[in-house]
Formats: sequence, structure tokens, C-alpha cells
Amino acid sequence: MPCVHARFYAELNDHLPRDKQYRRYAISLSAPRLLAEVIQQEGVPLAEIDVILVNGSSVGAECLLRDGDSLSAHPVFETFDVTPLIRLRARPLRQVKFVLDVHLGKLATFLRMLGFDAVYSNAFTDEQLVTRSCCEGRVLLSRDRRLIAREELTRGYLVRDEEPLRQLQEVVERFDLRGSFAPFTRCLPCNALLVPVDKREVFDRLPAHVRGSFQEFSLCPLCRRVYWQGSHYEKMRAFVERLRTGKAPSDSPHG
Repeated sequence: MPCVHARFYAELNDHLPRDKQYRRYAISLSAPRLLAEVIQQEGVPLAEIDVILVNGSSVGAECLLRDGDSLSAHPVFETFDVTPLIRLRARPLRQVKFVLDVHLGKLATFLRMLGFDAVYSNAFTDEQLVTRSCCEGRVLLSRDRRLIAREELTRGYLVRDEEPLRQLQEVVERFDLRGSFAPFTRCLPCNALLVPVDKREVFDRLPAHVRGSFQEFSLCPLCRRVYWQGSHYEKMRAFVERLRTGKAPSDSPHG
């Protein structure tokens, strides 16, 4: 019977049944078919694939598969150079930014604390999430397999873990983010970049115990929230440093 042989690597196997995981297996092929159609038939979202090899050569998703072909699919590479290969997106996800689904609000806050652009609203529909991802070049983070499998989505990642702290570790490791931390540069509720502000401009808004104890302040230009390095700052800083060194945070910095 005509067929192609396929092999999926790393976390792409999470989308396959157990008998197809981490092994080369045959896919029946009655006639030549587009590579993208065959991969989606196997249940693996194109949004999580960066490089595909057919018969050892790098190809695009529009490649036509024929009897006897051998394909291997690899997830998004973030930690080493694959420039000579044909990638399924225009450029590597080096300046990574995110949009998160309704179930990942805590993860969005954690990513903002680390300085990453993480758009989130509990009112976003699936269509709005996909549109923000495609139009703004954002990685869509979701716990919904069907959403990540949407054909029009080009940047997506299925978050495997259910607990927010472990989700954060998962995303940091998956996208190799440790070298890109810029902690305490974004507003936690609204994602805007903070700007330095003179103490005199916000003096009337400060608690009495803060006015005489701190001299440096930042302001969110959208919600006008004022930030300073109070007692909570040390706990948050320790949390960030554990992540930066690859250690699991012991608890949430927000209590």
C-alpha cells in the first residue's frame, strides 16, 4: 500500500496517540497530498512546528508528499541556529511576545513580572485570540488543543501543566527566556511598559510610610499605577532569580 513514513520530535509527540509517539511510523497515502494536510490529519498543530524535513531536505508546508517519502517534524528552535533551513514562519521567535487565553490569567501576570509582553483578557473570544496572534506576531498560549490546532494560527503553544507556577517554568524553558528577563519593567494589571516618574509628581498619591522611605518611582502610563521597591519587592526579586538560575520557585511572589 502506498505510504509515507513520519517521525515527530520532542513535545510534538504530545499530540500523537501513544503507539505513534517517539518513533517512525507509516501513514497511508492513496495519492499525492500536501504536507500540511498530512500533518494536520495526524493531529499535530502547524503552529507548534518550525522545521520539516522531507527525504532529508528542508521544505515548506506546501510541499507535495508522494509514496515512499520520509518526513520529520521539529518544534520551534530557540536555543541554536537553524538559519539554513526553511522555517514555517518568516523569522525565528527571538523577540517573543504572547497572547494568552482565558484560562491563563495568572501565567500572564507572571510573564509581565519578568518583563515579557503578555496580552490577556478574560473577555477574548477564540477568534480575537487568533487574530491578535496572527496580526501582531504573538505566540498564542492556550490549554485548548482545538484552539492551538486552528489552521490559520502560525504561532501557538499548548501549555501542558495546570498549575500557574509550573506553567511559567514550562514556558520559560520552552522558549529559552532566561536570558531575556527584564523584571519589573511592565505594569502587572495592564501590560504597559513602566516609565520613571519624579517623586514630586506622585507625592500626593503615596502612602505616608512610603513618602519618607523611598526616592525612586515608576508609573504606568495607562492605568497610572505607581510602583516602588517596597517590602514586597525583595520577595519578587528572589522569585525571579530562582527562575533565572533554573530553580523551581517555592511559592508565588504574590502570596
